[in-house]
Amino acid sequence: MKKKSIFLIAGIATLYFNNMYAQENPQDSIKTNSIDQVVITGNSNPKKKIESSTAISTFSAKEIQKQNPVSAAALLQRVPGFAVETSGGEVGNNLFARGIPSAGAYEFVQVQEDGLPVFEDGALQFANADNFFRVDNTVNRLEALRGGSGSIYANNSPGGLINFISKEGTNTFRGVAKLETSTYGLMRTDVNLGGALIEDKLFFNVGGFYRTDDGIRKTGFKANNGGQIKANLKYVFDKGYAKVYYKKLNDRNTFYLPIPLVQNGNDLKEFPGFDPNYGTYSYRTISQLNIPQAGGGFFSRDLENGIHPKVDVVGAEFKYDLGDNFTVLNKTKYTNIDMNYTGIFPAGGPQLAADFAAANGISGNNYQYSSVSSGAIMTPQYVQKLGFWAIDKQMNNFVNDLQFNYKFDKGNITAGFYKSNWKSHQYWNWSNILTTATDRPQLLNLVDTSLSPSDFGYSKTYNGVTNMSFLLRDSQIQGSLNDVYLNVDYNVTDQLSFNGGIRYSRDFYKGYGVNTISSNLNDSNLTTDGTHSFLTTTADDGMSVLGNKYTYWYYDISKVSYTLATNYKINRENAVYARFSHGFRSPNEEAYYNNMNDLSKIEPVYTDQLELGYKYYSRLFDVAVIPFYSTLKNLSFTDVYSDGTSENKFANTTNLGVELEGYARLFNNLLEVTFNGTIQNPKYNDFTGRNSDGSTFDYDGNSVRRMPKFYFNISPAINITKEWRTYVSMNYYGKRFQDEKNAQTLPSFTEFGAGMSYQLGKIRFAVDGTNIFNTIGITEGDPRAGSPTGDGIIMARPIMGAAARASITLDF
Repeated sequence: MKKKSIFLIAGIATLYFNNMYAQENPQDSIKTNSIDQVVITGNSNPKKKIESSTAISTFSAKEIQKQNPVSAAALLQRVPGFAVETSGGEVGNNLFARGIPSAGAYEFVQVQEDGLPVFEDGALQFANADNFFRVDNTVNRLEALRGGSGSIYANNSPGGLINFISKEGTNTFRGVAKLETSTYGLMRTDVNLGGALIEDKLFFNVGGFYRTDDGIRKTGFKANNGGQIKANLKYVFDKGYAKVYYKKLNDRNTFYLPIPLVQNGNDLKEFPGFDPNYGTYSYRTISQLNIPQAGGGFFSRDLENGIHPKVDVVGAEFKYDLGDNFTVLNKTKYTNIDMNYTGIFPAGGPQLAADFAAANGISGNNYQYSSVSSGAIMTPQYVQKLGFWAIDKQMNNFVNDLQFNYKFDKGNITAGFYKSNWKSHQYWNWSNILTTATDRPQLLNLVDTSLSPSDFGYSKTYNGVTNMSFLLRDSQIQGSLNDVYLNVDYNVTDQLSFNGGIRYSRDFYKGYGVNTISSNLNDSNLTTDGTHSFLTTTADDGMSVLGNKYTYWYYDISKVSYTLATNYKINRENAVYARFSHGFRSPNEEAYYNNMNDLSKIEPVYTDQLELGYKYYSRLFDVAVIPFYSTLKNLSFTDVYSDGTSENKFANTTNLGVELEGYARLFNNLLEVTFNGTIQNPKYNDFTGRNSDGSTFDYDGNSVRRMPKFYFNISPAINITKEWRTYVSMNYYGKRFQDEKNAQTLPSFTEFGAGMSYQLGKIRFAVDGTNIFNTIGITEGDPRAGSPTGDGIIMARPIMGAAARASITLDF
């Protein structure tokens, strides 16, 4: 690992000094002037950033290009108030807004494309919003809003709005083409073209990407393979415009889960035989699953497909000036998603070979492990039980947002009706397999040598499978959302303005779950090896079979969200604001499923937030300091454990914090520094109750799980010449606790990156390195393992090891 870090740093340094006399494009080194920057997210009309009474961060296409994020989650790490876990890979990552805990995903924020949701609920089981979105050169800018008016302009988004705004064509034909490679086998092509078909009238933009790579963690197969295409067509007429667009995403991504590490307080070391920076259990030697089913037939799965969404989106946008200061804007979109999800989820941590055998009913030394592939007898010190989880989801979402706007001398009024119908049907088939506790794991069989091969229970595995289809789930959830909203902006003076918004949500949810029964293959005519029946193995005991009994549930919500704010523009460069907001989040999918027989146990999550803000924008400095206080009530915890059961607890939380964001241009733009950070203290409040085993718990006053009290990112850059730019970045993530009872510490860590770019006319050359010192930093423990115990051998999900990417971009 140390050698890889040294080689990576040496490579970057070599390129650095080889280009000592180069020159750079000043456009690449000057951030868009924030004084004049206009934002639309969380506002009824486009508004200058300094006049918006919201906590909002913006990134232009050029700024995104300079950061060159490996995923949407990596880009969102640059937003204060968002604690982002990026260790899952390109997709499937988690984002926590302003200390709001959850099982993961994007539960309290809404991810949008052009003002409409990527999918209405961004936190469905195994359907994180970033599964269905990719950052490429079709993105014109990102606007990331925290708290504030999020609950007025979207559903289930009290934590904020993340809006990726697409490029559109102009009268000037423009294009960008990019080629990228890396130290981990990346080959990626991005293209975007935009222009006018009819000058001043009809504009187009089309773009997308395709890439394939081996993954930073070594899987033995193509970890990521696929791409997307996006296109829009916009017609402008005297009183408005009409736009249509389409997106096709077909991409496969490996999802990385916890691996074994050795922890001693804040010290993390590798578990013997497992590389913490590049190793993974998701390896090709265990990638195939083919097992008979108790109901007949076989179930087959290929780990190499990973998270594989096929997404089709069609949408339209129409704006028209009705006269007398009235305008109408209508946005509509239909999304269809067919996703296969396959991942390796550890079922606990490594166990000594003797202990695992004893736990499976083999006494003394009467156990024997062997390789499934070769049949050779093996003597591993540790073995690992792994969940081979397969989930299929069919999802669709039709959404329409109609709004009317009236402008008057002192402001404007916006009224809208939002309608969204969505459905998600999912099927789970989970098995457990047995492997060596190493990266590049080998599949194992286990037998009881005190018995003969024809005896009952002789084998504890079936070709390496310890529990065949132990969990099946067939369930569906549907949402019908009917919301009306009103927003008022009023300018008392040129400096002082008020904003107020209200949203009434009349939302309906329904679904079903199919019951299951346990069975086995003992009475079937199948054999384990062509000779012996399934009586000789315990692997099929407790197989799950879907029945014909359905439990139907129905839940409706009638709630009001509201916000009040004021903004005082001290002068052209300084402003202060204050905002109070009240919002809610509907119960999540797992909460419905766990309580479908008695939905009175669940309620929406209620949020109240107060924030104060100071903003300073000039040609040399951008500064935002935003203290905030939030309370949450009825927060649900619904982690799915490795045995298929779910946590089912409810808590209240409070959080007091401050978000910091800054940008400096110094010494005639020789030095640029960007900074964002968050200081907070999220705690549980009135969190007591009973565990599933009947024992009691009292977590009142404990720190909220997985939430750092302090995290920040700082990135200084030097524009050595007009064409040549180099940067370093430092990402610090503070100490956290894995669990509600604060038993397991997740130590703080610091990750460094570095890179440079050189502009030769219209061609840009760039090298970007991530985690260049090969830091071992864990973002989560193992939330599927139940209560952790602290130090020793732990399961955790570390950030990726050191890697570098090189790219060539042509702007034309």
